[in-house]
Amino acid sequence: MSRSSAIFTAFLSAAAIASGTSTADAYTAYITNEKDNTVSVIDTDKLEVIKTVKVGQRPRGIVMSNDGKWIIICTSDDNDVKVYDAKTLEYVKSLPSGPDPELLTLHPDGNRLYVANEDDNLVTVVDIHTSQVITEIPVGVEPEGMGMSPDGKVLVNTSETTNMAHFIDTTKHETFDNVLVDSRPRVAIFNHTQTQLWVSSEVGGTVTVINPADRKIIGKVTFDIPGITKEAIQPVGVRITKDDKIAFVALGPANRVAVVDTATLKVLKYILVGQRVWQMYFTPDGKQLFTTNGASNDVTVIDVANQKAIKSIKVGRYPWGVVISPD
Repeated sequence: MSRSSAIFTAFLSAAAIASGTSTADAYTAYITNEKDNTVSVIDTDKLEVIKTVKVGQRPRGIVMSNDGKWIIICTSDDNDVKVYDAKTLEYVKSLPSGPDPELLTLHPDGNRLYVANEDDNLVTVVDIHTSQVITEIPVGVEPEGMGMSPDGKVLVNTSETTNMAHFIDTTKHETFDNVLVDSRPRVAIFNHTQTQLWVSSEVGGTVTVINPADRKIIGKVTFDIPGITKEAIQPVGVRITKDDKIAFVALGPANRVAVVDTATLKVLKYILVGQRVWQMYFTPDGKQLFTTNGASNDVTVIDVANQKAIKSIKVGRYPWGVVISPD
């Protein structure tokens, strides 16, 4: 660890103590390390890595099975999805996915897994229990983001090269609408009341907010950080609080997480985190937000209520995805 990183970590730890921040419950966070082919396991009470395990080649997207028993990982260079026991981290099985899977999401039924296949321009639907492909859905070029509506009726996939959000009926497994957004869309996420869909555009430097009911654009979130060039502001991960009032947006090489008012779509503040902040995940109680910072090989923990970074945790090389489950 560099001297500056050590100082930053010490500062965040001291800030946590000073603010009286603590977790009411202990959870387990799982971080995929893209270049190490590992998963770092973090105790969210102790805020430290308790285990590191080898997984498949180039792990990126990661989700938890609805019953909390499995973690399911896109192992992109193995061209499949691997399943591990959440408690023991032992390998369970592989699921077919098509080439170069990147992001994935589970249907609320806990059975259907939707996987973005970047090289094949497809969304593959897999039964996680029978390990069989249910169907494949053609989408745009370089599919990436996978946003599932809370009611499970609609999946939204983003295509990085086509620059669209594709609305897919999860009963028919057919695309029923396409919305043009800004360049290189990454993540799509619904708010909890299903009145907004947020789509981040990495190269466009914006987040497009869409009304899921009629697929009309409500507005766009723009970012302006003093001393940071526009090219370095690259929105990727998005997370929205349970009350739907605040959205957190990871801004990549800008090394900031934006705090956004979901009613006005205005940025309230920027939180300094690690380098190349990418994906994020709330603890189940909504009190903390964990960010993966690829270029600094660490995770930043954000106190959600106070909207402050409280600790930096070193993990493997190029942390990419994160999921958190209750112990």
